[in-house]
Amino acid sequence: MRSLHDGPRLDPSVRRDYRGVTRGIALDLGSSRTRAWLPGHGVIADTGACGDPGAEPGHGRPVRRGRIVDPVSCGRMLGRIAETALGADRTDTVIVLSHPVLAGSEHRAVARELIAALGPIGVIALDSARAAAAYAGPRDGGPLLVVDLGAELTEVTLLVDGLVRDARQAETGLSDLDPCEPPTAVVRTVLDMVMAMWQQDRHGAVLGALRKGPLLAGGGAARPDITDRIAVRLGVPVRLAEDPATTVVRGAGLILSSVLRRAGVAPALPGRQR
Repeated sequence: MRSLHDGPRLDPSVRRDYRGVTRGIALDLGSSRTRAWLPGHGVIADTGACGDPGAEPGHGRPVRRGRIVDPVSCGRMLGRIAETALGADRTDTVIVLSHPVLAGSEHRAVARELIAALGPIGVIALDSARAAAAYAGPRDGGPLLVVDLGAELTEVTLLVDGLVRDARQAETGLSDLDPCEPPTAVVRTVLDMVMAMWQQDRHGAVLGALRKGPLLAGGGAARPDITDRIAVRLGVPVRLAEDPATTVVRGAGLILSSVLRRAGVAPALPGRQR
């Protein structure tokens, strides 16, 4: 299990004034699914994360356990999405890309390089916890626990005033579950990470976040057998968006919309369902 204390503040690139930007796209590059959000259209792509259509079954997946393992295939996949959503000329665009909170420096660097190769004016990298909170989190600015239940990663992040205060990551996800057995491993992983945070929290932020209820995102949050167990074991209600699997990309879309508004563009905003 990886961990982080007093993590990064909001990427300065989010606050930049992108002169000349008129369009954009938000991307969530996951281990099993890649999702894209376009202003005025919403989620326009939700496809299996396979870089090459002709790849053999079980091969050709460019992202594994939150890491880009095949940059060439990943670049082709992103290029196809960009071509469909933005056309060939992207010199007036900005791209927002979400990544795991504890994504390594190599993954972030490769992801930025691949997105930059698509030709946008700017690239904004945003961690998945803050993206999820932007879409489905409360607006009180207080502490919030975000539990991201992905295909090959599970992350628990403590946000305080929109900043990453602590985070835990385990390379366990939905793809590791036996379909014939209850999701004990993932639920246990979440509980262990929350308890580890609680034990090291000196300011009571974790307790405050639990009282409000953790925000659950990712494909695992769409499974009642997982969410109900987490709620019962923690003894608190949980927060869910209408479509938890797309919470992150919709939150990245909200960040994109904010950037475009500052650039003088008024895109349609995605709704915030509870």
